[in-house]
Amino acid sequence: MEKITSLLNFGHNHFGENKIQEAEKKWSELKNKNNLYLHMVGKVQSNKAKKAVKVFDFIHSLDNKKLALKLNESEIELNKKVKYFIQVNIANETQKSGINLNEINEFYTYCTKELSLNIVGLMCLPPANIDPDTFFKLLKNEGEKLKIKELSMGMSGDYKVALINGSTYLRLGSKIMGERKII
Repeated sequence: MEKITSLLNFGHNHFGENKIQEAEKKWSELKNKNNLYLHMVGKVQSNKAKKAVKVFDFIHSLDNKKLALKLNESEIELNKKVKYFIQVNIANETQKSGINLNEINEFYTYCTKELSLNIVGLMCLPPANIDPDTFFKLLKNEGEKLKIKELSMGMSGDYKVALINGSTYLRLGSKIMGERKII
């Protein structure tokens, strides 16, 4: 909390979280007192969609139709709109979530036209230990095709390459806050 308070005092107001439960505990009181925007950057399970909509302003990990439908239902029930990034499985890795490149157009249309979700951008996690430049360029190209300007790409280890390729949202948790301590 000491680091978060320092950032708030400096005027920083966008924060990301990987886990809904941690965000609920950490931010509920702070969010009421400050002009904060919370970003869910971790995976959202469809059974936690309502909590995610309640807590977050942005969700960077919209990755399937079932989740999209649950998020839409939660928005209606809570009378709240959230900004979404479609998570793209940029290298078709079996261990990662996300929409395959060849399915982005159909998924985007489903989310925006059938569900009226506010899709503001695309997000990707490139393969580990491979130069991310090609993957960031691919995502930027997909965003341009859909006329989406926001790109959530780049983490503490590859943010400079992401910026060169047009990233508008970076996930810099360990760069700013230090390595996460698992308790």
